Amino acid sequence: ILSRLGAASLTIVRERAMSVPAVLSQSDQDHNVSSDAPSDVPNRLIVVSNQLPIIAARKTDDNGMSFWDFTWDESSIYMHIKDALPAALEVFYVGALRADVGTSEYNDVSKTLLDRFNCVAPVSFLRGLQDPANEKRDLESRMFGLDHQLKRGYIFLEYNGRSIEIKIKASGIHVGQMESYLSQPDTRLKIQELKKRFEGKTVLLGVDDLDIFKGVNFKVLAMEKLLKSHPGSSWLGRAVLVQILNPARGRGQDVVEINDEIRTICVRINTELGSPGYQPIVFIDWPISLSEKAAYYAVSEVAIVTPLRDGMNLIPYEYVVSRQGVDDPNANNPKKSMLVVSEFIGCSPSLTGAIRVNPWDVEDTAEAMFTALMASDLHKETVHLKHYHYITTHDVANWARSFFQDLEQTCIDHSHKRCVNLGFGLDTRVVLFDQKFSKLDTDILENAYSMAKNRAIILDYDGTITPSISKSPTEAVISLINKLCNDPKNMVFIVSGRSKENLGNWFSACEKLAIAAEHGYFIRWAGDQKWETCARENSVRWMEMAEPVMNLYTEATDGSYIEKKETAMVWHYEDADKDFGSDQAKELLDHLENVLANEPVAVKRGQYIVEVKPQGVTKGIVVEKIFAFMSEKGKQADFVLSVGDDKSDEDMFVAIADGITKGQITNNNSVFTCVVGEKPSAAEYYLDETKDVSTMLEKLGHLSNQG
Repeated sequence: ILSRLGAASLTIVRERAMSVPAVLSQSDQDHNVSSDAPSDVPNRLIVVSNQLPIIAARKTDDNGMSFWDFTWDESSIYMHIKDALPAALEVFYVGALRADVGTSEYNDVSKTLLDRFNCVAPVSFLRGLQDPANEKRDLESRMFGLDHQLKRGYIFLEYNGRSIEIKIKASGIHVGQMESYLSQPDTRLKIQELKKRFEGKTVLLGVDDLDIFKGVNFKVLAMEKLLKSHPGSSWLGRAVLVQILNPARGRGQDVVEINDEIRTICVRINTELGSPGYQPIVFIDWPISLSEKAAYYAVSEVAIVTPLRDGMNLIPYEYVVSRQGVDDPNANNPKKSMLVVSEFIGCSPSLTGAIRVNPWDVEDTAEAMFTALMASDLHKETVHLKHYHYITTHDVANWARSFFQDLEQTCIDHSHKRCVNLGFGLDTRVVLFDQKFSKLDTDILENAYSMAKNRAIILDYDGTITPSISKSPTEAVISLINKLCNDPKNMVFIVSGRSKENLGNWFSACEKLAIAAEHGYFIRWAGDQKWETCARENSVRWMEMAEPVMNLYTEATDGSYIEKKETAMVWHYEDADKDFGSDQAKELLDHLENVLANEPVAVKRGQYIVEVKPQGVTKGIVVEKIFAFMSEKGKQADFVLSVGDDKSDEDMFVAIADGITKGQITNNNSVFTCVVGEKPSAAEYYLDETKDVSTMLEKLGHLSNQG
């Protein structure tokens, strides 16, 4: 998957000394291991990219023994990231090694990469990049079922307690490096050599990898079309396309076939349109140095970068900087450059003066090449100046600093968290918890309960006071709720995603119980009162679109079913196969988000459910109404207990924290937000399972009876 991200895509991870995951040893198998003790590991930056910034070459020593020789890849922007970062920061790289390493060499190669270069290549990547056409690709929500938020133009995820920010920003090049190549004597010599070789000619340049997606075959056909379509323009005999073809990144039959196709086309064009002293296509498929490549950039009037599909592609940037050269910028020698670029490459939007083309359209590309050649000097100078200014102000240092600053901001909270290993074997995961997050101490809870006069008890239903597989509450649960409701100091609320019909029928014996149904869309303050609608009326026409989609997944997933409410629809899969049901839920989530993209609804995934509900309806709104209601009655809460088990309950916990900030709770030390199960949460406490919740509520009910 990483190899499909493109030439300038990466993930940056910052590790702090206080959040280094502990390692489970053999003696730790019966409990979780926390790493909240200080560590002497320095701050480090982990850069995960499609390729390591390493060149690997197989060599032979004097005794005829072969060995691997590794050097830094000076052309890789990833290597230059650290140039813009604090010197004390340790930088590690994770990615694919462009080499076919044998199985017996894995350990030695891995050790060398780590010890000498701070590079890590997972075993699957040590085999080299495979044929991209055969790689499995999937979407940052269908694979993991993660919800995301958009903030400040970035994508934010919460995963195992971590705040993950996905930022999309065009990368740049190391301008100083390109300028250093141009100032080298051998580069200057090569430039003079090329000028003499192409004297009287106009050079168009293409620099591409040998890849089916680079569109080199279409590019040379466009060159042929250009020369044949404008015979009177005298470009035939004068225009030359120099095509530099870098070694293939992948392997496979498709690479062999595209190489043969390009060669065949070039030979045919040169045979048909060439003449003594003139070849329309100059084909370079052998390795050339970066300084030699810079020389070709410098002598080319137009660069043609037209992949069918690509990542960022920094060839246009290198070309523009090379055309600027290293002469005195104040000298009276205006620089010129022209670009023809594919609309399918990442750098295209930033090059506002470039001529954009659909590379599949050979005739369109040919006309763009002709337009570039015929442009006036003034136009070429204006375009060049605009591009050069952008490229030099948005170089790789700017790119790295921007990511690093955002990373620092994202990681602020991580320094206040502790790492815990949960699970065993392949299910082991490192989870971040707030330092204050701990198991609920019921003794402290009972003491606070006994001293309080105005208590708010807010409880989720499924997975909290009853197991998720339960439908209606047991008599024991009804009795427990009534004990709490009969205490005049208590306001007890059930806040659930269930329908008002079900909840109203199930808790009909609890006359003093307040209920919020369908996540708070409907509220009833007591058994003898009518249901209130707490959100504006919404059309439910979207159900006609959602129901057929849910039916498809219900038919395909044994054990699943649909619950249709007045304002929401829920797909349940708790009785389905665990793994298959989870996979189907991810697919359904993605499917519904696409189908309902323009509808006023939210599609959420919860504990064994996928739910569609009206936008703006959350359990947090219910909490706000409870605090407001108690304040109006002159009974401002001095004790709050809220318990839930899934994502929808997080809104309750956040709203309670906001209530503390707003002064809606008189005793901040008597606030207990609790999640069922040890997992990352906005709650301050956790209990292991529903029976622990029942035991806790029984104790509180007993205290009420004593009172």
